[in-house]
Amino acid sequence: MKIIVLGSGVIGTTSAYYLARAGHEVTVIDRQPAAGLETSFANAGEVSPGYATPWAGPGIPLKAIKWLMMRYSPLVVRPKLDPQMWRWLFEMLLNCTHSRFEVNKGRMLRLAEYSRDCMIALRAETGIAYDQRTQGTLQLFRSQKQVDSAGQDMEILKRYAVPHTLLGADACLQAEPALAHVRGKFVGGLLLPGDETGDCFKFTQALAGMAEGLGVQFKYGVEIERLQCEQGEITGVVTSNGILNADRFVLALGSYSPLLLKDVGLRIPVYPVKGYSITMPIADAACAPESTVMDETYKVAITRLGDRIRVGGTAEIAGYDLALRESRRQTLVHSVSDLFPGGGMIDQAEFWTGLRPMTPDGTPVIGPTRYRNLFLNTGHGTLGWTMACGSAKMLADLMSGMTPAIATDGIFMDRYAA
Repeated sequence: MKIIVLGSGVIGTTSAYYLARAGHEVTVIDRQPAAGLETSFANAGEVSPGYATPWAGPGIPLKAIKWLMMRYSPLVVRPKLDPQMWRWLFEMLLNCTHSRFEVNKGRMLRLAEYSRDCMIALRAETGIAYDQRTQGTLQLFRSQKQVDSAGQDMEILKRYAVPHTLLGADACLQAEPALAHVRGKFVGGLLLPGDETGDCFKFTQALAGMAEGLGVQFKYGVEIERLQCEQGEITGVVTSNGILNADRFVLALGSYSPLLLKDVGLRIPVYPVKGYSITMPIADAACAPESTVMDETYKVAITRLGDRIRVGGTAEIAGYDLALRESRRQTLVHSVSDLFPGGGMIDQAEFWTGLRPMTPDGTPVIGPTRYRNLFLNTGHGTLGWTMACGSAKMLADLMSGMTPAIATDGIFMDRYAA
């Protein structure tokens, strides 16, 4: 079967790889000159199924108000005359209940755990290298209130058999020895030993090369203009290189997916939530993290990537704005300087931003649409790399007429039908 994949980020590239491995003839189209150059380029570096949690949860509206008042706020809202922004925010508020949180987190954990297993298998089969480490994530709590609030998350982690351990402050030092330099700044942490770290861009580039070895064609520098549809199916993709045809199509354009779907009468509640990162060389390995530390106060992830430190986080709701804002950089600098002083060369840090494609319930949108030959793989938010391999394997199974290894309920776009 001839398949066109729209998008060459980590989601599009993994989709192409698994589809090709299933025996299909695959072409990937992207406006960039190479794979993984947008949201996948400099993300936080986490493969974190243990941290697969919807942003919408009990108490989040009140927390959001407090965050907006903080000097180093993890959240910024830049209001626009954009009905989609306000509709998305309203739908997110509807998910801020205990019952919705449990359902949504369960769906996310199911997919994220499966995806981590798929990545482990992929690594074993191919030997793919991307500065990976398998030492887990330490969610660091600066206050006892944060420790107490972790109870509900741990109940759900226990229900889904996700390994986790609540640590006191001294035990945190065993996981991350460099925190001994700032022993008085935290009271405990939640260790998620099943999580991994690495460079998503390196992973995407390496996997694109492996996909080409399976026969996948990557057409870079091609603008995707619109989808052509007729009598219940997609007949082609209109691009800057003309109309491209296939038997089936996969939309993996992240935050830009809804814009293309709108023209064919489909709506998915995916909206861009802007994230930032800085990447710096390690100055002193003894003062740097061993794996990933999630600073719960500022919602910032500090990750070891080989001889570099990647600091990623903040959520800015500002539409498709890609401006680099110094205030967001200062939040990242504050977090890493406060917890790992002397660990990185901050004066050499590279500043970056990308658009995370977020759904209001946190779960991505994967699978069929009402067009029989159009499939989706989008809306992964901050967990694109975490869920990439599992999402792609599930999609390839569905498109190949096979039953996926995990349940697909709550993953398709039909959950928004009401």
